[in-house]
Amino acid sequence: MGASLQFRTAALVGAVPLAVLLGLVALGHLGTWPAIAGALMVSAGSLALARLWTHDLRLVMFALQRAGSKQGGDPPPPFLAATGQLAREAERLSRSLAVRTAQVEGLLRAEQVIVQRLPDPLIVLGPDRRVQRANAAAHAAFGSEMAAVLRHPGLRAAIDRAQSQGENQAAELSLPVPVAREVYATVMALDPPLSDGGRIVAVLSDRTRERAVERMRADFVANASHELRTPLASLIGFIDTLRGPAADDPPAQIRFLGIMAEQAQRMNRLIDDLLSLSRIELTEHQLPAAQVNLEDLIHRLAAGFEPQVSARRIRLDVQVPPGLPQVLGDDDQLEQVLQNLLDNAVKYGREGGVVTVSAGRVAPGGRWPWRPGITLSVADDGQGIARAHIPRLTERFYRADKGRSRAVGGTGLGLAIVKHIINRHRGQMLIESQEGAGTTVTIWLPQGEAAETGAPAPA
Repeated sequence: MGASLQFRTAALVGAVPLAVLLGLVALGHLGTWPAIAGALMVSAGSLALARLWTHDLRLVMFALQRAGSKQGGDPPPPFLAATGQLAREAERLSRSLAVRTAQVEGLLRAEQVIVQRLPDPLIVLGPDRRVQRANAAAHAAFGSEMAAVLRHPGLRAAIDRAQSQGENQAAELSLPVPVAREVYATVMALDPPLSDGGRIVAVLSDRTRERAVERMRADFVANASHELRTPLASLIGFIDTLRGPAADDPPAQIRFLGIMAEQAQRMNRLIDDLLSLSRIELTEHQLPAAQVNLEDLIHRLAAGFEPQVSARRIRLDVQVPPGLPQVLGDDDQLEQVLQNLLDNAVKYGREGGVVTVSAGRVAPGGRWPWRPGITLSVADDGQGIARAHIPRLTERFYRADKGRSRAVGGTGLGLAIVKHIINRHRGQMLIESQEGAGTTVTIWLPQGEAAETGAPAPA
């Protein structure tokens, strides 16, 4: 607001009086010199009034700017009392609006924090059903698979119903990949929408653990009752024999007690494996996040197998390059994987033969996924397995050679446990065998952060 504004304001204010003076001069009612004196007085008054008006207008603008920018400083004193009051009211209103804006921003930040920290995955969709935002639990549970989850027919139908009826809708979803999961979805249509334009809120509660507990109870009873029947029958039979015909036969008692001890150990191993498998299935849908050093793990397990290896005169060949990258995983479960594979190789390998444990980086592609990974292989030079049995080796209680498996103390659950652990780690397993030439089991594990989007191991 400079001098030009003052002159324009003065021209507007003095235009009417000057026009009246000119009219009077033209009609002869006023002399020239009086008219000139009047024009000068009107111009001076107009300029003074324009200056007062522009000065007080600057005062109001200053008050608004200071309130909006929260800057200090004293405003210029007003010429008109009403203008000063107007400036003070404008400043008070601006500060009140600033306080309310800060409160609204605080509420929005609090709402975002609450959504982010909710334990269940929450996804906000816009009018076009695109993801507006998702909380940390949703990213942790689904990651890059979020778009595929939203395309699930059951969830899409629930979203359609919520939009058309304006009521909360629920749906139960079965997600097969990367591991089987059971999800309970609650869909809410919002009217009015959220501050970011979100129209639909989907809360996805993972019920996999609850369903797994239910199945675990039923499977444990069924499997235990089936597999424990034979050793229990043997124990009952030997007990009856010891009470009867062998009551006075010490050599027979010693022999029977040895068999009974073997059957009891077999029952103990079976129960341990069933419990272990049940615990693994409970967490199979949860991706582990710890860093595991496979190089240390392999050397530690190999040293622990020295007694079994020596008993069968087997040479254990460990081939692990230095500087092997770490993987995201569960150290205890990966140790169980390697222990089961080594146990199988030592038991079913050729006596006096070689068991090879190797690990290394693998290039993406080919038989493995297109992302960085580590392979872990355990190979023996035993009798091998017929091709027809290989697809079923990871089934519970499946044995390619039942007689030999029971003779060496196998429960038929070792590879089933390995499969579920590898599924949890988003890895893959490959079993290769040739009769008379041995068996090789290779595990692929995603390297580092790549574990988020892995695929399940083949059954």
